[in-house]
Amino acid sequence: MTIKKFFHSLLSILFCLSLPAHSAVILQYHHVSETLPAVTSVSAETFTEHLNYLKQHDFNVVPLNELLSALQQGQSLPDKTVAITFDDGYNNNYEQAAPILEKFAYPYTIFVNPKLIDEGKGYVMGWNKLRELAKKGALISNHSAQHDYLHRKLADETPQQWQARIKQDILSSQQRIKEEIGHDYKYLAYPYGEFNNQLQSLVKELGFIGIGQHSGAINKDSDFSRLPRFPASGFYSKLDTLVTKLNSRAFSIQELTYIDSVTSQNPPQISIKFNMGDFHKSQLACYVSGIGQAKLNWSAADTVTINSPKNLAQGRSRFNCTAPSIAHKNSYYWFSQPWVIVQ
Repeated sequence: MTIKKFFHSLLSILFCLSLPAHSAVILQYHHVSETLPAVTSVSAETFTEHLNYLKQHDFNVVPLNELLSALQQGQSLPDKTVAITFDDGYNNNYEQAAPILEKFAYPYTIFVNPKLIDEGKGYVMGWNKLRELAKKGALISNHSAQHDYLHRKLADETPQQWQARIKQDILSSQQRIKEEIGHDYKYLAYPYGEFNNQLQSLVKELGFIGIGQHSGAINKDSDFSRLPRFPASGFYSKLDTLVTKLNSRAFSIQELTYIDSVTSQNPPQISIKFNMGDFHKSQLACYVSGIGQAKLNWSAADTVTINSPKNLAQGRSRFNCTAPSIAHKNSYYWFSQPWVIVQ
């Protein structure tokens, strides 16, 4: 290494160490159960193990609204800040998860489907149970009316008709939560984690924050119409891999360029323009789910184009990109691009 490069690296490290922490992680759970589908479940024992790790390693577990508000306002956060979320409002969240969370005094968010609750579906909590949890500090938020694929148009539906239908779905769900619980946090967890450009635009227009299921940390530069969360159930519940995710950081990204997350372009392609500083571009690695290492082409000092070496299977896939932090030992930057490949 030349003297010039050495001092450049040293200055980068000192600069990064002087910055306040802006990255945070959102965890996503569904079931806390040993009898329901393993792919979306975590046992009470493993869930307790997760929370014990957070407690023993001094993680700052905060309500989702405090985390998102701080990032949007550009405020600094304590390092290792985490929010805990659940999707769908299953009964086992009340029976299994809530008592464990209460023992740790950890706040959490439950994303619910109001139409399913109003229809009395037996597998989800009713409003009485949700009110009880809300009084104890749980935040109740929007997961659409009945867990439909929000980006999909009905047969012969025009874009205008689709927009009117989905706008009604989101706003009526929000109104029911406000009526029953009193909460009016404009957060929408996308059903199945799927979204496209049109849905993101509608979410922004309505003043909501859109939240997905693709992996990654978040910071003030994140796109608040497509925030990532780390799934922590099923295969992803293993503590040794979860620890890496809990300690991850969000890349500072100036611009993402791609056609759409839901696309017939196969293989899809995305370009990322970074604010460089705390990682070496030579150490950026991207992987395609089910395929392997992606092709990277740096067209400028701060911009990389990512391609899959093969066509992706129809349905959901991801590009996952990581790079080790220069300034923070054993910490990785993490970005995930979700795809839904259609014909």
